[in-house]
Amino acid sequence: MNDTRVMVLRPLRPQAMARLEAGYRVLRADLATDRAAFLAREGAGCAALVTDGHCKVTPDILAALPDLRIVACSSAGFDGFDLEGLARRGIALTNSSPALCDDVADCAIMLMLGATRGLVAGEAWVREGIWARQGPMPLGRSLKGKVLGLVGLGTIGLAIAERAQAMKMDLRYWNRRKKAVPYTYVPVLTDLAAQADVLVVIVAGGAGTRHLVDDAVIEALGPEGLLINVARGSVVDEAALVAALRDGRLGHAGLDVYENEPDPNPDLVALPNVTLYPHHASGTEETRDAMAGLVVDNLNAHFSGAELVSPVDLGRYVET
Repeated sequence: MNDTRVMVLRPLRPQAMARLEAGYRVLRADLATDRAAFLAREGAGCAALVTDGHCKVTPDILAALPDLRIVACSSAGFDGFDLEGLARRGIALTNSSPALCDDVADCAIMLMLGATRGLVAGEAWVREGIWARQGPMPLGRSLKGKVLGLVGLGTIGLAIAERAQAMKMDLRYWNRRKKAVPYTYVPVLTDLAAQADVLVVIVAGGAGTRHLVDDAVIEALGPEGLLINVARGSVVDEAALVAALRDGRLGHAGLDVYENEPDPNPDLVALPNVTLYPHHASGTEETRDAMAGLVVDNLNAHFSGAELVSPVDLGRYVET
């Protein structure tokens, strides 16, 4: 173990935590009864901070860590981080996006199929004996030949596109910039929604994408449309979504994320034309272990002078 001090706001999975404790002097703010007092007492000299997207990295926390050089986040999202503060002080940020790419892409496809084929209703059709009483359940809809609109075409968006292409869907996308991919680029989001049968939201959260999918986008997707959100709840205007689903202006939604977690809007939860999942797209043993492992890998790279494994480009989010 070297003497590099690492402050932990959120613990890692056991295997990664053991690696962290074997390699660094670990300070457990996550176990402190008074975290602010612990940070004030132990923060000086800490070169690294370990956390995840559920724990905000505020200006006060950064101020308590005057020697901080890197923040290693064990989740993909970092909506509550003081990114301007990190950029201003030249503090590196890493996240776990590469580790969770495939499971999140699989979850998006699962929600698409669950919604279009009525998986939840079908399970009840069998379990509750409706099949025996009423016969076959109503027909679902095929995804073959349908237009899939991707809102965002980063690493996970590309993984979703690969899976959807194997399902013989027509791939189109909106992104901040056009990419060299064999999919149709649509530069106006409402135009993409109007063309799409299914719209999958997979962009970063934060102020820059808050309510990106607003009433106009939802209206363009229309009464036969399906909206899938595996990004962040803040990206979709949830009030507009509830109203459109309730009024029949949107056909269905498949959601892994919500504006208020873990207690989503009861008006949304009560709707029959929503397929719900509890922000668990990356929720497999293998992926969560890999996400935690990336934290230690990034710290090892940073303190050995090597290239970071999964750096976040702060220039995309703040003026530097």
